[in-house]
Parts: sequence; C-alpha cells; structure tokens
Amino acid sequence: MIPRNRPVINEADVARRLGVPLATWRRRDAPDFRRRVPSLLPESRYLVYDLAQAEAYIDGKPIPALPAGEHPDDLLTADEAAAILGINPSTIRAYAVQGYLPAGTTVYGARLWPRREVNERRDNPPGQGRGGGRRAGEPQGPRKQHPYEGDPRLRTAADALAAADDAPKGRIAAELAAEHGGTPRTWERLLTAAAALQDGAPGTHP
Repeated sequence: MIPRNRPVINEADVARRLGVPLATWRRRDAPDFRRRVPSLLPESRYLVYDLAQAEAYIDGKPIPALPAGEHPDDLLTADEAAAILGINPSTIRAYAVQGYLPAGTTVYGARLWPRREVNERRDNPPGQGRGGGRRAGEPQGPRKQHPYEGDPRLRTAADALAAADDAPKGRIAAELAAEHGGTPRTWERLLTAAAALQDGAPGTHP
C-alpha cells in the first residue's frame, strides 16, 4: 500500500540521485537501504519506497514515520483490494479490465487502486446502494434480464465453458472458485447463465 498516495521513488531513481550506477548501488548500498526504508509494496515484485523516507536516508537524517490508519487516498495492491472485496487478486485485475472496477493507476509499473474506489465497489455493488435503488414515486426502470446481467464473471464462465469441452459443470465450477474466489455453487449458476446466453435462451440476451 502507498499510504495517502504519497510521492514514491524506486531504486533506479535512488541510485540516480546518488550519482552511482544502479548495479553498484544494489551491490554496495541496497542491503542497508532496504533494512532502514521498507518497500511500500512488500508482496509485489516492484520495489517502491516512500520518497520522504528515501530522501531522509540519502541525507543521513532520521527516517520519518509513515501516516497510520486507513485513508480514502491509500493506493492498494491487487492483494489488498482483493482482501477487502473477498475475492482473489487475479479477479481484481479481471474486474478492472472488464469495467467492474476502475482501471486503477500505475506507479513505477505496479497497478494500484485507491481505497475509496475499492470501498465503493464493496459497499455499492451493481444495482445496490447509492444510485442503485428506485425513489418513491419514480417509475420502475428496466428489470435485469437475468440475475447475473452485467456481472463480468459471466465472461470468465463463458471462456471456461468454451475451453472445457465436455468436462462436468461441477468440476469447472470448483476450478473457477479456486482460481477466482466465490463458491462453486455461485460459479455453477454463472456457468448456467453463460450457457444460456450462448444458446440464445429467451430472456437472457445481453
């Protein structure tokens, strides 16, 4: 997590500020730097550090503490966003591609999502929460053609059906649940809906 979307720096820029080649810096200075200035994305392959902490280290000053507590401007990794939504990190990336989540922002190669956007998705799933209901006296809008209309998992289910040949639906559902989160029963329903869409069943057209 990058707390409160604070400015950050990577190791290449640290070495550049010190005027030494990156390979030399990593061999000579990186172990002590990493011990005193922890990476903000420890579960990621991207080594990103708080700029204020890195500058304090470069200047030989005490390392300032990072702000504590959650904040709407925190930038979250896929793992952190997935923990909030109760799904797998790979599903976070799929949701972002399919528009079920905002695309996020890239910081030194790492894809991150503002906490406010993740919390908004958690608290207001499609058709619920803010803007999702109907005010008294308003005409009722169009009903969903099927329970999973607009759910990006339908595409995942459809792709799994296309690749599974004649594999039992229960086995496909179990594999999807293990990979993307959720229950096998939910994935069975999604597979049924995806199959109906492929077959052009009445009332299930996108």
